[in-house]
Amino acid sequence: MLDALRKGAGTWLAKLFIALLIFSFAIWGVTDFLQGFGQNTAAKVGDTEVSLLEFDRTYRQDLNRLSQQFRRPLTREEGAALGVPQQALGRLVAEAALNNTAQDLQLGISDKRLAALIQADPAFRGLSGTYDRSRLDQVLRANGYQEDEYVVQRRKIAERNQLAEALAGNMNAPISYLEALSAYQSETRSVDFLLVTPESVGEIEDPSPDILNAYFEENKAGFRAPEYREIKFLALTPETLARPKDVVEEDARAEYEQRASDYYQPERRKVLQMSFPSKEAAEEAASELAGGKTFSELMSERNLTNNDVALGVMARNDFLDETLGSAAFALEEGASSGAVEGRFSTVILNVEEILPESTRPFDEVKDEIIQALATEQAEREILDLLDEIEDARAGGALLEEIGERFSLPVVSVEAFDQNGKSSSGGDVDLPAADGLVAGTFESDIGIENDVLQFGEQGFLWYEVDKVIPERDQTLDEVRNEVVSTWKSDEMTRRLNETASDYLTKLNNGTSFENLAGETGLEVRTEENIARNAPSGYFSQEAISQVFGGPVGTSAVANSSDGNTRLVLKVSAANVPAFDAASPAIGALDEQLSQQMRDSLIGQFITDRENEAGVEINQAGVAQVIGLTQN
Repeated sequence: MLDALRKGAGTWLAKLFIALLIFSFAIWGVTDFLQGFGQNTAAKVGDTEVSLLEFDRTYRQDLNRLSQQFRRPLTREEGAALGVPQQALGRLVAEAALNNTAQDLQLGISDKRLAALIQADPAFRGLSGTYDRSRLDQVLRANGYQEDEYVVQRRKIAERNQLAEALAGNMNAPISYLEALSAYQSETRSVDFLLVTPESVGEIEDPSPDILNAYFEENKAGFRAPEYREIKFLALTPETLARPKDVVEEDARAEYEQRASDYYQPERRKVLQMSFPSKEAAEEAASELAGGKTFSELMSERNLTNNDVALGVMARNDFLDETLGSAAFALEEGASSGAVEGRFSTVILNVEEILPESTRPFDEVKDEIIQALATEQAEREILDLLDEIEDARAGGALLEEIGERFSLPVVSVEAFDQNGKSSSGGDVDLPAADGLVAGTFESDIGIENDVLQFGEQGFLWYEVDKVIPERDQTLDEVRNEVVSTWKSDEMTRRLNETASDYLTKLNNGTSFENLAGETGLEVRTEENIARNAPSGYFSQEAISQVFGGPVGTSAVANSSDGNTRLVLKVSAANVPAFDAASPAIGALDEQLSQQMRDSLIGQFITDRENEAGVEINQAGVAQVIGLTQN
């Protein structure tokens, strides 16, 4: 049924009209269009009203759609910040304006044509693939609407489609427009350029004390110490909650018996395997081993290293080829096999070491088992304890009191800034709880903060203990940083100055070759540079300069890394021949034509709204979206 209203008109104009008039219907459901206006009004366009009920429904559906995209529910405040109410109401006002126009022009559609449109809709086809009246009833009933309501709305859409067809039905982009835009998009250029690097400028010496002092005073704000904050936190995790001392040895031993296979290690062998191209070659090598040659000597003759033949430590079941596994486990330690025909090749095996089967005794794994049992018990208790801690906080308990009551440590950390850095510049060891740093700087001393998720099953509470305000630092405190920053700025200045000097010479008639000879730089060439396609040395800024004028244009631009400068000159331009019949031009034609149609209909709707007059019930709208000020 969704598509019944959206697809009924069939042409692009219907789709465009629906984009303004029925876009929500295409996405969120038929209910948008099959509900009469109520007495309470959200907006009025001429004589046509938009009800608060309809606005509320549309707004909620828009908000739900965005929530699905964000993969979490959005609050009304977040929806308002994203402009959802304005968009929903704007769409409804546009619908009302078009309703007015259709009515003024006395547009209509015959019952026969309307019936044909409805019956042709795929949404109402039955199992046979043709129109099915029972299917129509089923879809309408599922959406809670009567047939006459649907027919009224479907008739209005058909009338609006007539209006859209009249406005922009045959509008296509002019061929000259296509040709100009195609040339703009497909043009490429060739460029000669010099690369001015920090190395070509030379090393920057440290500044004199006077220069450094003056620079620091001018840029003191950039060297301010940021605000730091100290916090204390309490973490509730299975690990912190676990009480190994509460686990009795009998339970640990029972767990050990139940999981005995986890502590058993079958016999394993450290195996070497030498493969041969044929059975005959393997048998010949086996004869040499039987004659007294060692496996290592055989490896040396074939230029094989240990990495070439080592299979590692293997249990019998680790062998994919059972024949090889049986042969390896039939050997004594240090012995080599004869030629063994495996699934993929004939091999000779050697067993370097035999590791007998073993079982880790209970005493060796007792502590590990006890910790695991304690953690499992903690995982079962953690949600109940979460509720208890939250109740205690609601009752005014401090973190220290909660920690003492529930035997959980309260941890303090050194001061950190909004990047989680200490005053020395290192990373502060903070719990990996999302929102902790941001929440710390949004909070203050004495403020109770929301509990944070900590890991997969944990929770974390925190309080701000101390706020260290940002402040101006002295030159002595940040001397090394100031020197480094001055040298970086000075290098930038000299790069720009040098590149500008080169450009002036180029514009005054010096050739690239002569300029390269004077500067010792290499003349480079880049061909087939495309608009809006940064590559190599050419940043988007550089490409803008390349296409900023005709062939012969010269300019200076930053390179891709920002650390060098390009002194460039456009040497050639290439524009492919325009082929109106090509698929690319066809797609461009459709895109531009659609934009023109959209623009025309958008202007028409604005004109209709202005002529009819639009009134908005601000108080009613605010009440619907839940932002009424009390």
